[in-house]
Amino acid sequence: MGKLRDQMQRDLQLRGLSPKTQKAHLNQVRDFSRYFKKSPGQLGEGEVKEYLHYLLKEKKVSDSTYRHCYSALKFFYQTTLKRNCVFEKIPHLKKGKKLPVVLDRTEVEALFSVTKNLKHRAILMLIYSSGLRLAEASHLKVSDIDSKRMMIRVRDGKGGKDRYTILSSVALDVLRQYWRKYRPIEWLFPGHREDKQISARSIQKIFDRAKNLANITKPVTVHTLRHSFATHLLEAGTDLHHIQLLLGHKSPKTTTVYLHVSRKDLIRIVSPLDFTSTSNNKT
Repeated sequence: MGKLRDQMQRDLQLRGLSPKTQKAHLNQVRDFSRYFKKSPGQLGEGEVKEYLHYLLKEKKVSDSTYRHCYSALKFFYQTTLKRNCVFEKIPHLKKGKKLPVVLDRTEVEALFSVTKNLKHRAILMLIYSSGLRLAEASHLKVSDIDSKRMMIRVRDGKGGKDRYTILSSVALDVLRQYWRKYRPIEWLFPGHREDKQISARSIQKIFDRAKNLANITKPVTVHTLRHSFATHLLEAGTDLHHIQLLLGHKSPKTTTVYLHVSRKDLIRIVSPLDFTSTSNNKT
């Protein structure tokens, strides 16, 4: 892409997007250009439609990957090239309503109990007890833990935003044990090198190992701990506004998804089958 790449990167920087998002957007436009073996400046509406259709029907990418590519190309044509007409007739993919998978409290406890490595248990416990994203947990520094106020400072979260979330007293006890054993200096959870934080991939491997040992068969990832944090808070009576602040959601609409997975009100509802004669004939 050459000059166009530099121009787009400058536009992304002026928009205030994170370095990670900038790189992802640039890579999407690069892949689009390589698909047609032409400069993206020489391509237009027809090629964009063809490429997006290819991603959906042939490559079968996930909805999130498709939307990310759509957003990157739209930014490139509308902001960098000032060609608004390219996307005027390209519809956005309708977003499906998928509910997050949530772990039961006993399943969360099982994850911790099978995780014998103190550092690994501290990581998983902190993610769940504070509702952290994977990248947020890996980028924590020792100075981000405020044990006096029982808060955790999350620096440069999604959208480049800082926020505070709660610090569990149980998690703090485990963190203190971890600190006495490992003595981290800057990064709370360093990787193989003390001057580098643990990678997101390493944390996911830690979670996958614990999930298998705990015999959890649900389709879950590290991010499931964050979903479980929010759902369990809601079931315990915490209002949606405070959950939104703790999670760092920009819109309250994002947080309302947990209303659909919470058992807070559904627990009082009895299935009509349980009122029939069948329910009295259990063997």
